[in-house]
Amino acid sequence: MTLPSPFIAALRDALPDASLTADAERIAPHLIEWRGRYRGQADWLALPGSTEEVARIVRLASAHGVALVAQGGRTGLVGAGVPRAGELPVSFARLRRLRALDPADGSLIGEAGLPLAQAQAAANEAGLLLPLTIASEGSATLGGIAATNAGGVHVLRYGMARDLVLGLEAVLADGRVWHGLSRLRKDNTGYDLKHLLVGSEGTLGLITAVAVKLVPATPHRSVALVGLDSPEAALALLTRARGALGDTLNAAELMPRFGIELAIRHLGADDPLGPSHPWFLLLETASGWAPARLAAAMEDLLAAEMEAGRIGAALIAQSEAQAEALWALRHGLSEAQKHEGGSIKHDIAVPVGAVPGFLTEALAAVTAQVPGCRPCPFGHLGDGNLHFNISEPEGGDRDAFLAQWEAVNRTVHDIVARWGGSISAEHGIGWMKVAEHARLADPAKLAAQRAIKRALDPHNIFNPGRILAADSL
Repeated sequence: MTLPSPFIAALRDALPDASLTADAERIAPHLIEWRGRYRGQADWLALPGSTEEVARIVRLASAHGVALVAQGGRTGLVGAGVPRAGELPVSFARLRRLRALDPADGSLIGEAGLPLAQAQAAANEAGLLLPLTIASEGSATLGGIAATNAGGVHVLRYGMARDLVLGLEAVLADGRVWHGLSRLRKDNTGYDLKHLLVGSEGTLGLITAVAVKLVPATPHRSVALVGLDSPEAALALLTRARGALGDTLNAAELMPRFGIELAIRHLGADDPLGPSHPWFLLLETASGWAPARLAAAMEDLLAAEMEAGRIGAALIAQSEAQAEALWALRHGLSEAQKHEGGSIKHDIAVPVGAVPGFLTEALAAVTAQVPGCRPCPFGHLGDGNLHFNISEPEGGDRDAFLAQWEAVNRTVHDIVARWGGSISAEHGIGWMKVAEHARLADPAKLAAQRAIKRALDPHNIFNPGRILAADSL
């Protein structure tokens, strides 16, 4: 299905040459999700250079009934930004200006295509911190992190993107621009459109600029890796760490021994504590405290834990290089799994206190369902978000294993639901989880979501079929 000729003619009249292309080589990277799981189709690509150009595109798309697919850094994992036949991808790659940075106000305004890493660097130069930390921050953009409500490793301390976004500028379905770049911390003037658009995956409007909250810099950190016998022991340590370390606690990342072995085998990572424990917890604190004070707090906590016999081994990084090496273990887990063949993945969340119980039930269920499979659950223990990934059996048939993706998803998601959790903690719904979202979401919530979609996008031109099935509207 190609785009209507009258629509293309109108676009070419409305936009400068740089803002629209049919060059297949330029379009090709915009058709593939980075893991290669989703591949799209498009004959044209829009590359608007201003908010006004985005508004023109939306007005014409609405008039001609053409669907638009927003694209930021294209680092998503659920297919939301991959265009299908008859849809026009709209890349924000040229909308990348840093519009404002106010140290007194503790805020930054950047356009939707500004890479997160560049925004972080600008904040750092001002002695401040944009505290959203994700693996894809070199490519992910401000618009993308807002549209997906990105999370990352520091949610424990700073929250999700939703907690950092102060305001938005966005183009609505009729082509009007909502000038919502407020930097107010308090504004109770009715329904908050910002919070509808954050996490909407481009289905309610096209975000063109984002105002984010900055916090005081935390120039010093202490990083430790602790060996543990069980997720229950990890949860108990986290509880005591919260009390001992207070609001300096930045991250608490749970890792299985199997995952660390993969990182050692395939990425050349160090093995700091050896094979003596089945589970590991990576702890990070950060603050403006003197480094010695920060290190002493971590040392006191772990010394007390070891003396009480609650942990078996621990290593506190003695240099920034050693801290980076410990984090490399955690950040390398997904990449290391790729070298082990097929992997069935889940991005789930349960209440923090439910993590051990969920893991016990889910691990038993998937190993019974797929004999020989090798689970590698890891993630953000501090906020209850686990990447419950399952590697194929050694020497197994990759295609036969991956053919069980939906059945295994269903098993895991049912367990998540029983524990009061979410089937999408930070990656979103996209194409991937539309059916499961419809199956498991509260019916009242689904009805409200559909009503919001119909109200803000009555002609279903924004990312149709993502989050909500088009035939459900």
